[in-house]
Amino acid sequence: MGKNEVATPVRTRNPRGEGARLRDEIVAAAVALLDETGEESAITLRSVARRAGIAAPSIYRHFADQPAIMLAVVQNAFAELDERLRTARDAAGTTPRERLLAVCYGYLEFARDRPGRYRTMFGGLWVPDLDQSSVTAADVATLGQTSMQLLADSLAECVTAGDATSDDPAADAVALWLGLHGLAHQHAAAPSFPWPADIAERVIDTLAHFTER
Repeated sequence: MGKNEVATPVRTRNPRGEGARLRDEIVAAAVALLDETGEESAITLRSVARRAGIAAPSIYRHFADQPAIMLAVVQNAFAELDERLRTARDAAGTTPRERLLAVCYGYLEFARDRPGRYRTMFGGLWVPDLDQSSVTAADVATLGQTSMQLLADSLAECVTAGDATSDDPAADAVALWLGLHGLAHQHAAAPSFPWPADIAERVIDTLAHFTER
């Protein structure tokens, strides 16, 4: 090699497990940016790389593009929501009604505690272009399925126990979710509105088709 030539650096292979750790750090950096700004536009390859303390090209070893990072962020948020709903259900009382109420209130608490993540999950803050990114329709279709199934199963248990009169728990679970989402969204959008103290209970009781206690 001539004295004016520069050797191309040879990247040392990551120790076992380090690649997965770097991927997690990239996602954590993106989540932190989302929590701080509340804006999907703040999450760019450069900003995530800076937050993670890595060179931007390193991201491509784990994510094809920015939408792929956002997909991982949203998947993590849904995993957190699922865990919160399961924990709320399992810590509730012994009746199906109490467990369904715990799931519903757990959902509302998540929306309040994680506003940036919630808007990204449900509020249209992130809408991937399926024609111009690595994200697929199948990726998007699976988002939220576990949470919805948990809500539907909890409502079905209420029907079996005689606590609710729904004749289609799957469809009524969707209606119940829409009610919860609308309430969560409007609480965030209009915090000064004089909300009735029992508005959440009214929404849940009506859409769950609860029987008289």
